[in-house]
Amino acid sequence: MMRLYAVFGNPIAHSKSPLLHNAVFARFEKELGFKASYHPLLLENPAELKQRFLELGLCGANITTPFKEAAFHSSDKVEGLAKEIQAVNTWVLREGEIIGYNTDIEGFLAPLKGLKIVRALVFGAGGSSRAVVCALQSRGVEVAVCNRSADRLAYFQAQNVPSFLTKDCPSSGYDLIINTTTAGLKDDNLPYEEGLLKALFRQAKYAYDLIYRQTPFLSLAKECGLQTFDGKAMLIAQAVLSFAQFAPKLPSPLVQETMQAVLK
Repeated sequence: MMRLYAVFGNPIAHSKSPLLHNAVFARFEKELGFKASYHPLLLENPAELKQRFLELGLCGANITTPFKEAAFHSSDKVEGLAKEIQAVNTWVLREGEIIGYNTDIEGFLAPLKGLKIVRALVFGAGGSSRAVVCALQSRGVEVAVCNRSADRLAYFQAQNVPSFLTKDCPSSGYDLIINTTTAGLKDDNLPYEEGLLKALFRQAKYAYDLIYRQTPFLSLAKECGLQTFDGKAMLIAQAVLSFAQFAPKLPSPLVQETMQAVLK
């Protein structure tokens, strides 16, 4: 019997997750002992996330923007640091219960190993931003968050994370600038006013965009002489960790090797 997996998001057509996971399922079907397929699913209403998962008979799923917080609240159980940040990007069905995990935290740090980062500024205040802040704090980095609207900043303020509306955002003092917003995903927008971004970049060393392509944000950072990171390394790292929840018996190095090969 075919096992079904999916990734929920909006937008979702750009997602590389089906490419990554289907490559592993196809290559290691014999070792896994089952056939499986993984599909992109566009979701409009976050309240329908759990219902859609169960109606489709999924064995597991990934959840991307903007539904990670909804996934947390819709999980039957939540494991690991997902409890702390209240955001889930991976679901697995076990014994009739949906178990939620967050693999973004460890995935985000993958390309930053060995870099000295003291202070970081994060644009955006959604579920991905929560994972990024948690990951950086685990490395002892001082983190601040900047967002266009005030409502989502409440979570960070409750965690004593310095939080600013975009119009009040500091213009200097950070080593690493991160974009967790969808600016640049399907357009040429920046997450912040260009002149103020340039002021931030002049004193920074690194820029990181969770979107896995060259965005206007990263292009501007390169023009200012920064070392830049797109979301590809994080995408693979978090996908490997998610696959370990879907199929724990398959060694992660084989999963990573396969995913890296198809994403080149």
